[in-house]
Amino acid sequence: MNFTFPKKERICRKIIIDKLFSGGNTAMTVFPLRAIFMTEHLNDDDKYPVQVIVSVSKRRMRRAVDRNRLKRQIREAYRLNKNQLLKYCNEHEVKLYIAFVALAEEACQTDKVEHSMIKLLRKTQEKICE
Repeated sequence: MNFTFPKKERICRKIIIDKLFSGGNTAMTVFPLRAIFMTEHLNDDDKYPVQVIVSVSKRRMRRAVDRNRLKRQIREAYRLNKNQLLKYCNEHEVKLYIAFVALAEEACQTDKVEHSMIKLLRKTQEKICE
């Protein structure tokens, strides 16, 4: 089991971010998170089958301290629970891009964020199956 979250697992390319948020992609919500994802065929040279971006709106959370804390909580919840999804994507040769968007307007408990993350990852895996 690998519990790291390296730079290569983060979405940095603007083209992919624009595609992800342009619409027409699958979205699911489990408060306080929303997951928007798109899939592609996994190439042989892709070492990381899942790439993630985390977004917390300034409009919803005014204070930077709260935004940064929620982003840390989301990244930590993903890091601890990503292994099942990575295994599934490798087996089925699927490249997955996921955007996690925070919907909360105030600070959340870490266990609540982690519980939402687990549900979203499970739902994402089920949607990919279809």
